[in-house]
Amino acid sequence: MNLITVNNLTPDSACRTFFSNDIHFASFSNAILFDGKQLIHPERLVRFEFDTSFIINDTKSVEDKKRRRDIVVKTDVNGIYCLFGIEHQSTIDVEMVIRCGIYEMLEYLKQLKNKRLVPQFMVVFYTGSRKWEGPLKLSDYLEIPKELKPYFNDWKIYLVDVKDIDTSKIKDKQTRYFIEAIQNMYKGNYDKLHRKIKMNRNNFICAAIITGSLDLIKDLPEGDEIDMCEGMERMAEGFRSEGKLEEKKNTLLSLLNVKLGNVSRETESTIRSCTIEKLNKLTLSIFDIQNENDILSIIH
Repeated sequence: MNLITVNNLTPDSACRTFFSNDIHFASFSNAILFDGKQLIHPERLVRFEFDTSFIINDTKSVEDKKRRRDIVVKTDVNGIYCLFGIEHQSTIDVEMVIRCGIYEMLEYLKQLKNKRLVPQFMVVFYTGSRKWEGPLKLSDYLEIPKELKPYFNDWKIYLVDVKDIDTSKIKDKQTRYFIEAIQNMYKGNYDKLHRKIKMNRNNFICAAIITGSLDLIKDLPEGDEIDMCEGMERMAEGFRSEGKLEEKKNTLLSLLNVKLGNVSRETESTIRSCTIEKLNKLTLSIFDIQNENDILSIIH
């Protein structure tokens, strides 16, 4: 993965890049869907066409609905063919339940032409820094009379937060290291990962892109693999450097001044005296901050 490619990667494309590897896809899916049981086999995965178009006709308009899913594969589970998908979300999207419903129903409509429906299973893989507060089922959008609730078709999504994944259930080491790298980056544990493990360098970079930490990995060693402990320590070193630390504080204060107006001298002084871990936590929570009390509650 060269520098130009890295610079062009977004969290979505980094996630697609990682899960385009069949071993990664299968290992992640087995951990999430089957509690670690190896029911999906990487050698039996077939990449599935994930562009879906559907023409909606009515008396007023003709609208071409185009939907694109991130990663979709076709494979069998105990001899029964199914479609499995991973839909990546780096931010909270209140439309997610409806969008996933559209994806799946359009695919079923397309399958009807072949007169054989294949069951679909979609995992929404959420990698944002905030706790997911969006809808998880269709009824979350609606007020439904209690008398009608038994008759309501309640469409649901299966959302997995990267921060909550039990990595012990992930069999493939590189997939496990990828998830653990994201988790440690979000926690700010740059210098607390003491296990000496070898991680694919590109996977480490993808994890850094997903967490917004790309500016801290400019000095990673070359080669196909890196020592994950060393990589995290290098990220910590980038934060420890006085210039980087002051730059981080100044950037945060500028963002907070734009968001809240001028912050008080007391709050500015508190931010300037923060540890790197607290600065990192504050950065990840920037979109949740509504007033100075929010700032103080995050860093105290």
